[in-house]
Amino acid sequence: MSNIKDIAKLAGVSVTTVSRVLNEHPYVAEEKRKRVQEVMVKLDYSPNRNAVDLSRGRTNTIGFVLPYNDHPWFDKVMNGVLEAAFAKCYSVVICPTGYDRGEEERYLRMLKTKRIDGLIIASRANDWETIAPYANYGPIVACEYINDPLISCAYVDQFQAYTDGFQILKDAGHVRVGFTVGREEQWSNSTKLKMMAYEAVFGELDTAFILQDCYDVADGKRAAAAFLALAEPPTAMYANGDEVAAGMHYYVTHQGLDVPRDIAILGEENLAIADVLDISTVDKNLREIGKRAVELFLSGKVEKKLVEHKIIMRNSI
Repeated sequence: MSNIKDIAKLAGVSVTTVSRVLNEHPYVAEEKRKRVQEVMVKLDYSPNRNAVDLSRGRTNTIGFVLPYNDHPWFDKVMNGVLEAAFAKCYSVVICPTGYDRGEEERYLRMLKTKRIDGLIIASRANDWETIAPYANYGPIVACEYINDPLISCAYVDQFQAYTDGFQILKDAGHVRVGFTVGREEQWSNSTKLKMMAYEAVFGELDTAFILQDCYDVADGKRAAAAFLALAEPPTAMYANGDEVAAGMHYYVTHQGLDVPRDIAILGEENLAIADVLDISTVDKNLREIGKRAVELFLSGKVEKKLVEHKIIMRNSI
């Protein structure tokens, strides 16, 4: 098997020059670079990428940590990350955790052992006190606001986005609004913020008007059934995703005449399904969050970048 000494001898250059060519060093004469590359082709030489990465001190690889790879929220952020990383010749390793703390720590150890250059975290299982020390081994960027001197973040003002959503419903005349969330509030910052936003707009929360563990169309149907079965059902429902909103829409439009078909529905994420079904939505610009996260990753600075949200009004309110 050929090695760099063989290449250097056949190309008539030093071993150092071959090493520089392998590491894409800019200060190599073009004529020498071409001779080295021609010899490598002739010998069918494939460099040990782990060794090359170790010598360069980087792998050009970003780890993208997310709980699930089949959820619209994370899918949109991931698309932004992939687009921005590809434009800068970086690879992305998808790191699903299922909200398992041990699995998440395994990806953090990959950063510590230099198998990846850094991490972009869409949603986490561990607390930031556990995660933050790993930023000493490479950049970590959060996709939520985090006030830590070691960690950058690209984020939307979740509290303001939720408040604006509830306010739109209140301004439309709704005083009873049911809403859905994902994880329980002790685990999810977004759930806490949505509950706080509700209370800021409507006052004390009736727990009958909140349903947890909602993620897809089936959950939306379940939520609508539960809300509309109340003695005094809400006149509006604010879903934590457009797929959940679509499930609500399906339930409302496919039940008997005793169901109030004019109930208002507000979603999140601005997915195509909301456009097709004419559902209003809170667009948190998730793809842009992913792009900004990569920019922060590459900048080498610890910064906090706010991404603006907007409400897209359709006929569902």
